[in-house]
Amino acid sequence: MSQRRETGPSRPHRPIQRTHTVGSLGEAMLDSEVVPSSLVEIAPILRVANEVEASNPRVAYLCRFYAFEKAHRLDPTSSGRGVRQFKTALLQRLERENETTLAGRQKSDAREMQSFYQHYYKKYIQALLNAADKADRAQLTKAYQTASVLFEVLKAVNQTEDVPVPIQILQQQKKVEEKTQIYKPYNILPLDPDSQNQAIMRLPEIQAAVTALRNIRGLPWKAGHKKKTDEDILDWLQSMFGFQEDNVSNQREHLILLLANVHIRQYPRPEQEPKLDDRALTIVMKKLFRNYKKWCKYLGRKSSLWLPTIQQEVQQRKLLYMGLYLLIWGEAANLRFMPECLCYIYHHMAFELYGMLAGSVSPMTGEHVKPAYGGDDEAFLQKVVTPIYKTIAKEAKRSRDGKSKHSVWRNYDDLNEYFWSIRCFRLGWPMRADADFFCQTAEELRVENSEIKSNSGDRWMGKVNFVEIRSFWHIFRSFDRMWSFYILCLQAMIVIAWNGSGELSGIFQGDVFLKVLSIFITAAVLKLAQALLDIALSWKARHSMSHYVKLRYVLKAGAAAGWVIVMPVAYAYSWKNASGFALTIKNWFGGHSQNSPSLFIVAILIYLSPNMLSALLFLFPFIRRYLERSDFKIMMLMMWWSQPRLYIGRGMHESALSLFKYTMFWIVLLISKLAFSFYAEIKPLVGPTKDIMRIHISVYSWHEFFPHAKNNLGVVIALWSPVILVYFMDTQIWYAIVSTLVGGLNGAFRRLGEIRTLAMLRSRFQSIPGAFNDCLVPHDNSDDTKKRGFKATFSRKFDQLPSSKDKEAARFAQMWNKIISSFREEDLISDREMELLLVPYWSDPDLDLIRWPPFLLASKIPIALDMAKDSNGKDRELKKRLAVDSYMTCAVSECYASFKNVINYLVIGERERQVINDIFSKIDEHIEKETLITELNLSSLPDLYGQFVQLIEYLIQNREEDKDQIVIVLLNMLEVVTRDIMDEEVPSLLETAHNGAYVKYDVMTPLHQQRKYFSQLQFPVYSQKEAWKEKIKRLHLLLTVKESAMDVPSNLEARRRLTFFSNSLFMDMPSAPKIRNMLSFSVLTPYFSEDVLFSIFGLEQQNEDGVSILFYLQKIFPDEWMNFLERVKCGSEEELRTKDELEEELRLWASYRGQTLTKTVRGMMYYRKALELQAFLDMAKDEELLKGYKALELTSEEASKSGESLWAQCQALADMKFTFVVSCQQYSIHKRSGDQRAKDILRLMTTYPSIRVAYIDEVEQTHKESYKGTEEKIYYSALVKAAPQTKPMDSSESVQTLDQLIYRIKLPGPAILGEGKPENQNHAIIFTRGEGLQTIDMNQDNYMEEAFKMRNLLQEFLVKHGGVRFPTILGLREHIFTGSVSSLAWFMSNQENSFVTIGQRVLASPLKIRFHYGHPDIFDRLFHLTRGGICKASKVINLSEDIFAGFNSTLREGNVTHHEYIQVGKGRDVGLNQISMFEAKIANGNGEQTLSRDLYRLGHRFDFFRMLSCYFTTIGFYFSTMLTVLTVYVFLYGRLYLVLSGLEQGLSNQRAFRNNKPLEAALASQSFVQIGFLMALPMMMEIGLERGFHNALIEFVLMQLQLASVFFTFQLGTKTHYYGRTLFHGGAEYRGTGRGFVVFHAKFAENYRFYSRSHFVKGIELMILLLVYQLFGQSYRGVVTYILITVSIWFMVVTWLFAPFLFNPSGFEWQKIVDDWTDWNKWIYNRGGIGVPPEKSWESWWEKELEHLRHSGFRGIILEIFLALRFFIFQYGLVYQLSIFKGKNQSFWVYGASWFVILILLLIVKGLGMGRRRFSTSFQLLFRIIKGLVFLAFVTILITLLALPLITVKDLFICMLAFMPTGWGMLLIAQACKPLIQQLGIWSSVRTLARGYEIVMGLLLFTPVAFLAWFPFVSEFQTRMLFNQAFSRGLQISRILGGHRKDRSSKNKE
Repeated sequence: MSQRRETGPSRPHRPIQRTHTVGSLGEAMLDSEVVPSSLVEIAPILRVANEVEASNPRVAYLCRFYAFEKAHRLDPTSSGRGVRQFKTALLQRLERENETTLAGRQKSDAREMQSFYQHYYKKYIQALLNAADKADRAQLTKAYQTASVLFEVLKAVNQTEDVPVPIQILQQQKKVEEKTQIYKPYNILPLDPDSQNQAIMRLPEIQAAVTALRNIRGLPWKAGHKKKTDEDILDWLQSMFGFQEDNVSNQREHLILLLANVHIRQYPRPEQEPKLDDRALTIVMKKLFRNYKKWCKYLGRKSSLWLPTIQQEVQQRKLLYMGLYLLIWGEAANLRFMPECLCYIYHHMAFELYGMLAGSVSPMTGEHVKPAYGGDDEAFLQKVVTPIYKTIAKEAKRSRDGKSKHSVWRNYDDLNEYFWSIRCFRLGWPMRADADFFCQTAEELRVENSEIKSNSGDRWMGKVNFVEIRSFWHIFRSFDRMWSFYILCLQAMIVIAWNGSGELSGIFQGDVFLKVLSIFITAAVLKLAQALLDIALSWKARHSMSHYVKLRYVLKAGAAAGWVIVMPVAYAYSWKNASGFALTIKNWFGGHSQNSPSLFIVAILIYLSPNMLSALLFLFPFIRRYLERSDFKIMMLMMWWSQPRLYIGRGMHESALSLFKYTMFWIVLLISKLAFSFYAEIKPLVGPTKDIMRIHISVYSWHEFFPHAKNNLGVVIALWSPVILVYFMDTQIWYAIVSTLVGGLNGAFRRLGEIRTLAMLRSRFQSIPGAFNDCLVPHDNSDDTKKRGFKATFSRKFDQLPSSKDKEAARFAQMWNKIISSFREEDLISDREMELLLVPYWSDPDLDLIRWPPFLLASKIPIALDMAKDSNGKDRELKKRLAVDSYMTCAVSECYASFKNVINYLVIGERERQVINDIFSKIDEHIEKETLITELNLSSLPDLYGQFVQLIEYLIQNREEDKDQIVIVLLNMLEVVTRDIMDEEVPSLLETAHNGAYVKYDVMTPLHQQRKYFSQLQFPVYSQKEAWKEKIKRLHLLLTVKESAMDVPSNLEARRRLTFFSNSLFMDMPSAPKIRNMLSFSVLTPYFSEDVLFSIFGLEQQNEDGVSILFYLQKIFPDEWMNFLERVKCGSEEELRTKDELEEELRLWASYRGQTLTKTVRGMMYYRKALELQAFLDMAKDEELLKGYKALELTSEEASKSGESLWAQCQALADMKFTFVVSCQQYSIHKRSGDQRAKDILRLMTTYPSIRVAYIDEVEQTHKESYKGTEEKIYYSALVKAAPQTKPMDSSESVQTLDQLIYRIKLPGPAILGEGKPENQNHAIIFTRGEGLQTIDMNQDNYMEEAFKMRNLLQEFLVKHGGVRFPTILGLREHIFTGSVSSLAWFMSNQENSFVTIGQRVLASPLKIRFHYGHPDIFDRLFHLTRGGICKASKVINLSEDIFAGFNSTLREGNVTHHEYIQVGKGRDVGLNQISMFEAKIANGNGEQTLSRDLYRLGHRFDFFRMLSCYFTTIGFYFSTMLTVLTVYVFLYGRLYLVLSGLEQGLSNQRAFRNNKPLEAALASQSFVQIGFLMALPMMMEIGLERGFHNALIEFVLMQLQLASVFFTFQLGTKTHYYGRTLFHGGAEYRGTGRGFVVFHAKFAENYRFYSRSHFVKGIELMILLLVYQLFGQSYRGVVTYILITVSIWFMVVTWLFAPFLFNPSGFEWQKIVDDWTDWNKWIYNRGGIGVPPEKSWESWWEKELEHLRHSGFRGIILEIFLALRFFIFQYGLVYQLSIFKGKNQSFWVYGASWFVILILLLIVKGLGMGRRRFSTSFQLLFRIIKGLVFLAFVTILITLLALPLITVKDLFICMLAFMPTGWGMLLIAQACKPLIQQLGIWSSVRTLARGYEIVMGLLLFTPVAFLAWFPFVSEFQTRMLFNQAFSRGLQISRILGGHRKDRSSKNKE
């Protein structure tokens, strides 16, 4: 997070404008929040004024007036920022209000205030006093606060008017004051005495923890201590050690929740008196103090944790120790990044604690032991934290915002590692101010004590243990074993191929074997190089090193040097007839005759002995672990030689099984790689090399400096270099191949992709409820052992559920329906789809069968009817179908049962009932005998079906007037059944028909005696419950839904989520515990200033193409837009716009489709919803369960009133298990400046009351030191929640929503000293709770169905995963949700998807080196909070802060796992510039990791194979990418040398030189990497696994058609450039990539600025190389290889030059091109200077581009100059190719003459430039004439040269190719030596030259683009290619990109 910090609200105009609108109450609402930070104390008074405004304007006026007075007292001189404007605005408002309110006043102000105060007290305080529930308590808290403010104002008014305050009011106020002390706003636990009835406080585990904490027996309080009610252990610690009160409250709640959660998991015995379980205390204690005890043991000190002997006191003592640690941690601010520093502080404070409790007497003073830093208020902060903080801040300042070299300032790691040596105790306690820890550098001291001579003892301590120096050597130093292995293998392979037969088997021929053994000499040299490197790179840390470490470095170097002498000598003596090298050595030592081969073998054995020992230890990891952790001196000595003793990185070895797995992985990989290298690259190259070395070339094309050199060494180097580079790089390719195979297998075994489509889902839906209950519902039996192992992998069966009466079915229904409703709320499905997907909520006691969701039963009834109709009494077909299709059976049975049920419910007449029962019993009889089809005539079933559907439709409408119609329908049905379907008579029907008597037919019976059928009906249904409605609706669906419902849901995202969720139920996950027994967890989201919620203005604002975000979203998500309109009951967008109340809904709809904070918060709050539902399912009794959760939700309002209700209990459990903290770093600044983001965050808090917002509060303090005129800022970590909404007095409308401060903990200074995001997380981490902590970024999302699996996932913390340790970080998979935006977004999301799935799966198992890569991972919170937090924060070096958390966790013996049964959504960048910025940030981060101590330690402390895994999955990937590009350079420069020197011509008749197979193999490997093959392999495998391999193939082809390889080749350049530049020069920085939608056109100048150095310059250089090669190269003409190789490189060149324009929306539209050209011209010619941003002027941009050289240091500058020299080769070689000299003159003077020409040209240009400045005004005409003459002279010379054939047109072209690179090389050198050039005074000429080059490059790039833009079809093609994804989903991008929508613009006019 970049630190753009706004200091205080510098927006003076805001409040003033606000006062103009004082008439409208709504506008005035926010003014209580928009208050300058120095006047923050008056905000509560203004809040009260707003609250009472409606009921008594005069009182509101008096409150505001009092606030004004108080503001004046706080800041009399108005020196604070924004104070003067604020006061003025308030005064203006008061003047206006005074007139209006005076008019309405009846009594004096004092009387008015008194009566109002009493009225308020009665109405609000007395009325609420008796209420017990949560909401009322919150209201009461608020009322007490308001009453206090009112009294403060009343007192002031009474003083002004000299009226005494009545006694009654004073008494009331006394009560209010007492209560205000108790009723403080709380976070989760209300700990005041009146809240004991709240549900959360009734939980026995909470009561047990509270009781234990309140045991303060025997604690020695300070003299004069005032007792409070409910004092506890933490209060005592506060009074003794001086912690802040809010810190104590925060940690009290933290500790209670922690203990309660662990306590309940121990299954405590239910006792009468809740008592805290000792086991729980021990567990928490162990976790908290494991690091501290390890630290004590490491330093050989006794720990300060002494427990008393008396059993009763042990619990209290443990709580004291834990409380003390948490209080220290809670107030440590930036010290939390230094865990061992906290150990040091704790060590001393715990010792003092022990002394006080034991009543010890201090030997120094003879008094009782007291804390060294007494217990005054804030003593701990001021005296312990601040001094150390100031040291950190000073060092951070020296880093000059990360610009300084790492070696000149101490970062967090250096400061922390000071406490890793016993020397740290020199700091003393109390800490000595002159200790070396606090010392500054000599320069700083000189500045500060200029008068005092600084004494030499006070020197800066320097770096500790490690120095981060910018150098490529770190890559070798950190992974030296790997590089040594590769170099030795290479040497051995070359020796074998060169000697003897050249076959591998030839190694055993005597001489060959002896020659191979020479690798040990190389090994000794490498060892020496490494030892010297160690000394060189650690030189700056020498002051802080212990003598043992220095001694080890010296001995290592000495030993290595010894071996470098011994090895060659022994080797020389092992030859019989030595030659060459061996002979020389022998001669030195004077030994001629004798030879002793055994000597060399002995030397080798001695040399290898340490390696043999380590190989042995490698095979037995448990011995190695024991040795590394051991503190025995002899063991320490043994380990000391192999690696210096360090606090971390000991005992990291895995179990033997894991070891076997990753060793096999690497052995297979290395054998493949080495075999390929030997047979394809090295062996075939040996023959040609020998041939070339034999030939002697005497004719050269240029002036050759070494004409008599032997063996053509230059040619050999040119041939071998690319091959050797590829040899070092291609392991990355093999890694991609092997890891793809392993990852694919692994995924298949984990059962990924078993359910990929809706058809698969339907076919397996029957086992889903069983799987659901198996995975997601807790089992009562504790001996539930899950099938694990091999068999379980292949088969996993779940019992089908019995009928719906069962509780299990009810549980399934509740959860399934919650998921489906969440789909509906997210507008993924329509209302109809929701009805088809829901399972009945209410179980129906009359239906004894499973009721599947209607989408499975769709069209089953109509099909069954057709079959029955055509059966003609033959039932075989139908039976067969019913037997196969169980869903049809279910549908038929359910319809029949419901039919029965409905008819029986409706008909209440006695006789009709009897008839109906008769009919039903007959049919049941047929069913039982299975004679239904044969006995009954089913051809008339459709008629009955039609009547029944009609009946159901009437029932749905449920209208009184339809009753008669229903009677007719029922009669029709009866007739069809009795006449058509049943052949035999129904006896009861006969009776009723004849009436049992003779009727006279000719006599008319009176009407009232007429008997009507079905006259008595229970209709309309008045007692229409939800259950009945649902039943009728479902029946209607079953009967009427046709085939189309098979494709429900139709939305692709909904399908993906449903199938993934269903699939995950069959995967292996831990059983779910009950909610009460699950691990508790928090989610933490850092937020800086991104979008919270899109504003209507932002949504409708059109970009230059006339496209608004809203229009874009409607086109990309058309189905979701229609679903949204259906949900808000609007027919169209126009109708939506007419309703103001839906504006908010529209903003939300759009924000949920962007990358906004609102989306993230909604996603994370699903956790809470899931927990509430799961708690209900755990606790509900049977009848509540069968009624369903929905019934509970409907009554939630009343239920929450009483603490005993089930709803309140569910809420309480959710509170206890889950906390969500959003760390909005700048919330207070946004709030005080009235920023919209603050309002949106407040809206989020009110929508989700359980959210907490943490922020850094900056408060200006002016009143204390106003005489100085300086303002001191005070910083706080604050936590707020939404305040309860109160109605204003006597008014119906609601008052503004406000936030309520819970905790405010003072910080020692500004919190942000390092990288922004980690610091932001660190300040908020103290407000998180629980045992797990999930870090979620601002661009993430979560899903309801995944939230249900959270409790299963957390159980993973309790399982050792095939290893020796419990997990400390649980990795999750992510789904990238931004893939549908454009083809680029699609490539990016595919690439990212394969990394977060298959990539991390392989890293976690088998390789065991997964780290933490950004976000949804869950940390073991206690493990990490005692070990430095969840990321590292040092400036620049920890740029990729996340991965360092993984490094830290691994080094401190953690374990990182990866789980794929749960996923979280994540957004990624979608435009090319955004993606490149992201890639640049990651590459920068990897460059910094290369220098870091963490990677060095991992490289040295892992075993060999794990070290390989670590390298190739972190920086190795970037280094290999760089080698790929380097290979092209080396190849082309090699060719350049061969072509220009004439060697190629000399060798061209060599067959081997023409058909160079090894070079082909090497460059094929290179192009493999170049086109993104490394990315594509895992991508295809993962898509194949999860969506089927035919889909993978289609995707692959589509990606190629959309130019994916162009994209990947382009990104190769980005990675290489930024990684290399970071290593050479630094300059890494956080790049905010933006989270917007990118469908806008980037201007040409913008693309040029962004890619000029990383791609364009390099592309043009490669192009010139290729052109020279085309012009002069001979050897390869016509050879296929030549074409392939150059095509691959040409592809790279064209991609690097033109990809940005290809992937730029509207990149080829003529009008845009014209605009771009004007813009580019303006930019390139604008003058730069101070204050002109790089976007406005080329000069400013150019200066900024050179900035990295300023901080690069001497080495960087030398390197830059050295690399620039390559550009001079062109001129040297090409001058001799001019037709005038070719083959005639190769003297050196030719080259000299070319420089003379350059000089003349430069002087002419310089002269003209100076002339323009000097003469262009005074001698205008003369100057123009001179210019004309120069031009004419130039043309004349040119024509003469061409006419006299001294020079051809080709020569002109050659001159350009020769001189352009020379000029560029000179430019680069001049830029590197800028200070020198500026002194010489020619910097402006350098700038002019540079501008000339930029113009030429710009033209080169612009011309082809402009040419293509002439043809309209190019633009069409480009749009189709860029947005194909969206095209296939009906997105008319052509409309989006082409012009405005008329209707929209007209609407805007309205």
